Amino acid sequence: MNKHAIGNRYEQQAARYLEEQGYRILERNYRCRLGEIDLVARNGAYLVFVEVKYRTDGHAGYGFESVDAKKQRRIVRAASWYLYERHIREEQPCRFDVVSFLGEDVTLIRDAFQT
Repeated sequence: MNKHAIGNRYEQQAARYLEEQGYRILERNYRCRLGEIDLVARNGAYLVFVEVKYRTDGHAGYGFESVDAKKQRRIVRAASWYLYERHIREEQPCRFDVVSFLGEDVTLIRDAFQT
């Protein structure tokens, strides 16, 4: 399986997991000129931008550790464009979550970083 197919598999697993946690998936693989967002979801009053990361084992650390400041800035820029493009009001509460897989173990980090 190539890297793209593996990524899609884990994004699908993350979407199912989030739905089990009460999220409603609105969009998958949102792309714009400013970046990409793996999943866009609704969780209660929040519009949630979700980054999905996976590692097959612990050698390279946990997937969520790779969501560094540079990656966060790219996600925030893409989220801002999403809000603009969809005409979503400024008052809409938003948050950034990370779903991280280590093998088949899943970790959800809510409000993983601030803008």
